[in-house]
Amino acid sequence: MSDIREIPNVLQRFERIGAHTHIRGLGLDENLRAVKIKDGMVGQEKAREAAGLIVQMIKEGKLSGRTIILAGPPGTGKTAIAMAIAKELGPNVPFIQMSGSEIYSSERKKTEVLIEAMRKAIGVEIHEMRKVYEGEVTSLEIRTAPHPYNPYQRVPESVRLTLKTTKEEKTIEAGASIAQQIIAQGITEGCVIQIDAETGRVVNLGLSLESSKGKIYEVDTREKVPRPTGPVLKEKEFVYSLTLDDLDKMHARSKSSGFFSLLFGFSETKEIDSEVRASVDEMVKKMVDEGRAFIHPGVLFIDDSHLLDLEAFSFLGRALESELVPIIILATNRGITTIRGTDVKSPMGFPLDLLDRAVIIATHEYSAEEIREILKIRANEEKIKVEEDALKKLTEIGESSSLRYAVQLLSLAAQNAKSSKRDIVSLEDVERVQSLFMDINQAVEHLKRYEMKMLYY
Repeated sequence: MSDIREIPNVLQRFERIGAHTHIRGLGLDENLRAVKIKDGMVGQEKAREAAGLIVQMIKEGKLSGRTIILAGPPGTGKTAIAMAIAKELGPNVPFIQMSGSEIYSSERKKTEVLIEAMRKAIGVEIHEMRKVYEGEVTSLEIRTAPHPYNPYQRVPESVRLTLKTTKEEKTIEAGASIAQQIIAQGITEGCVIQIDAETGRVVNLGLSLESSKGKIYEVDTREKVPRPTGPVLKEKEFVYSLTLDDLDKMHARSKSSGFFSLLFGFSETKEIDSEVRASVDEMVKKMVDEGRAFIHPGVLFIDDSHLLDLEAFSFLGRALESELVPIIILATNRGITTIRGTDVKSPMGFPLDLLDRAVIIATHEYSAEEIREILKIRANEEKIKVEEDALKKLTEIGESSSLRYAVQLLSLAAQNAKSSKRDIVSLEDVERVQSLFMDINQAVEHLKRYEMKMLYY
């Protein structure tokens, strides 16, 4: 007998390590006190405790008309705190991240970009009860008829099928559209299907485990599902998770697909009309009042928000007073600076009327011990083994230069160790990548040294 060995099929999952993939929450205890190291958060205890109080106010619906400002030096965890706030609010809460520079476009108005981002950050959970025929197909007969324009070709005319559940069995007849869907989806006897009683939409759920095909060991990529319970014709609840922006685009598309767009090929507009958004808002409010929908206000995080100009700040201030608005978090690392679009200097480059209605959370530079713990978390997240001497050296680099630079050197040192066929990052790896790359201070000295040889234009 030949030597044959089976290799288990291991599914590969797409995985990418980002700058904040280790964040799980704010890392607070039951009394909303910050634990020094928890949920991927290290240090910044005051800022995290302040954010915890904000989360409680959001959950109780008491933060309307206000915005949150995260102010602090670069690399002090402002984005991490914003993401942690979104994690604390729940798994279905949308988190939209953008930069203040993204509002400037030659194709769309600044306010349009901000409106779209805000409506992307508001989730709508729609619950709908629909009558469906659901069961395992035990018999299937498709009747065909001559094509109206080609007598030598036959097309589906109707379908007769029997659906079976654990409780009953029922035979139904349907028209050509359902027959075409059954053929297109490759539905055969033994499949479990759903047919919407109102729209006629057919969904193939998979192959029944109780069917003869489901019991035979054969090469079949179809998903195996149990035979449905209850009656064949039943009312079933369907849950759709959308955002206000999704509903806006759906309504705008249905409104523009008229006679003229079909004839002359009018393209979709780049901006959505305010009337469409108003009608969507009314529809959502009506569904919420009837108990058919639930609104999940998310988080809109605008990093480098000092890049917004006076018009954008004015729009945000007005938007905070509306009913359907997400939690807006602005982050900046500026001190006293000029408000973009004016000659007025202001704290963080924000208008004073916006600062008056904002809750400001300050972040501070990390200590050496906190930098060390963050580096250990990042090493664990990136599956990097680090020697104690190497970790100590990276901590010193982070303290003298910046935490971001130390994290970058950690990844580079791991790559250097890998190229040297070693599994553990040593002090030698850190020192080598430190000699190959420059931090911001070394880059400034380098530019000053060759200033006369550098091009000015």
